[in-house]
Amino acid sequence: MRFVFPLILSFLPFFFQKKDVFNQRQKIIAIGYNAYQTRDTLALKKSINDLYALYQSKKDSFFLAKHYHYKSLYYRINYTFDSTYYYLNKSKNISLLLKDSVEVGRRLLSAAYIQRKVKDNLGSQISSIEALTYLEPIKSYKYIERVYTNLGLVSHRLNKIKDAKKYYEKALIINKINNSPKDFMYLMNNLGILFRHQKKYEKAKKYFNEGLSFKNIKIKYPTLYAILLENLTICDHFLGNRDKVKENYEEVLKIRKERNNLSSLSTTHLNIASYYKDENNVKKRLIHLNKALKYAQQSHNNRRWLTALQNLAELTSGKESKQYFKEYIKLNDSLLQKERNLKNQFAKIRYETAKKEKENQLLKTENKRKQEEIVTQRQQMTIGWLAAVVGFLGLGISVMFFAFRRRQFQHRAQLQKAQARDEERRHIAKSLHDEIAGDLRVLHTKLQKSNLLEEAKKLDAVKENVRNLSHQLTSVSFDKVSFRNQIINLVSDYFELNFNIKVEGLDDYNWADIDDAIKRLFYLCIRESIQNSKKHGEASRVIVKFYLHKKNVFAEVSDNGIGFDKLPTNKGIGLQNLQERVEEVSGSFIIDSKLNKGTKILITIPLV
Repeated sequence: MRFVFPLILSFLPFFFQKKDVFNQRQKIIAIGYNAYQTRDTLALKKSINDLYALYQSKKDSFFLAKHYHYKSLYYRINYTFDSTYYYLNKSKNISLLLKDSVEVGRRLLSAAYIQRKVKDNLGSQISSIEALTYLEPIKSYKYIERVYTNLGLVSHRLNKIKDAKKYYEKALIINKINNSPKDFMYLMNNLGILFRHQKKYEKAKKYFNEGLSFKNIKIKYPTLYAILLENLTICDHFLGNRDKVKENYEEVLKIRKERNNLSSLSTTHLNIASYYKDENNVKKRLIHLNKALKYAQQSHNNRRWLTALQNLAELTSGKESKQYFKEYIKLNDSLLQKERNLKNQFAKIRYETAKKEKENQLLKTENKRKQEEIVTQRQQMTIGWLAAVVGFLGLGISVMFFAFRRRQFQHRAQLQKAQARDEERRHIAKSLHDEIAGDLRVLHTKLQKSNLLEEAKKLDAVKENVRNLSHQLTSVSFDKVSFRNQIINLVSDYFELNFNIKVEGLDDYNWADIDDAIKRLFYLCIRESIQNSKKHGEASRVIVKFYLHKKNVFAEVSDNGIGFDKLPTNKGIGLQNLQERVEEVSGSFIIDSKLNKGTKILITIPLV
């Protein structure tokens, strides 16, 4: 015991030092977050600088990740969303290196919120799903629930009502574990809005009333209380239950003025203006529309700003009306341009992040290759000594070894080239989908507004062609969904009562051991073959077989369709392209087809 006690005493200073660093860290984080909540930019800037100073002194990358996180919050307060998104990604990348799944998931969720705000709905969905891959394995229920809630909001915005309801229901299941009354009330509000927008007001009211039934909500969560009460009042307004509409709106206004929530004040004044529209009270409607415009401008609530201008243009007349309409057109065009620029900026940040990750991966690959070369050189020396001892036998073995290694390196190089081309196609597809299709969509809307319907129709066809082309170019990935499940999903997409697809041998092999480039080629070949069987072959049955033999992997697709003459000129461009890609990796693509006797396609790709 007399030796143990001094040992414990020697550890006490270290223990208290670690505790002091932890307390200091928590204090700075708390001060910074509180500054963000109260929009105190000076206090937030101080926290940003303090975190960086801690990083420099402690050499702990956690502080650097938090430094970038709080920089993103600073730019978010100032409505500079491209910088917000940029620093969220920087923070996320450091947390990735630290293997801090909670922080990675939270940064991705924040990125999804920003993307949804600037109407980058596809980007928001991607970030949300990526966040789930980090949060679900560690069962971070609080943030998992919020990810599903965000997916519900994005789906609602895209008018995918069934998907939105499904995501909200998933969030409710998680809420039972998470047990957060605040998140539950937000979910009730979102579900209510979902039905309110469908004009199912009675059903919507049930959700709003359930949220309002929480004990002491008005005292504990006044902001949530105001949101739920306002949405309930809107339903009563449209149902003709006007007894307490004015009284409820006045209560909502009072809460929002007390909390200085300018953005929400613009929303409430617009709703009151709508009430006075039905009352035919032009004077009061005009008062509330002007207040809505003022608060929307002050809070940068662009959607409410546009709505207020549109209503004022309709309500007023003459020069005043024209002025409001001009402001509406100018703001709308500016926002469309800004949203497009932000989407492009977000895509660029994602691309550059992915590029850096790829460069890091290339460095790792290069180091691995050098290690392989060192091992190979050692093997060569060993083989040389063995050759000297055993003579021709050793020489024969070494020749066979080098031939095998050469073939292996050549095959690996071919697969890497195929992968690089897939990456290039993916980037082209992204540009087509995010930029060109987006520009065509905006132009299509403007043509419709200008009553150039014939031109709009033709442009819509062009837009659809561009979108289809981008989908054709998009490369399939096996990072999140395995090859087996990708094939099952593909079969499910095409399976019909009069078009049966049978798959054999899929479960007989471990596809994780097979290179992604090979699996990608098989997937594309099978998809093209099934499409041709259904579209051109008029088949009712397709059989897909997989098998491995020696150093080759095979896929066979056969159907009972009408077949065709096997002439090069009759081969579709899709099959021709796939044959070229298979042959690039030393594989073979054989088509056997006869009229009225079906078609069989055999794809063979070597593993080494």
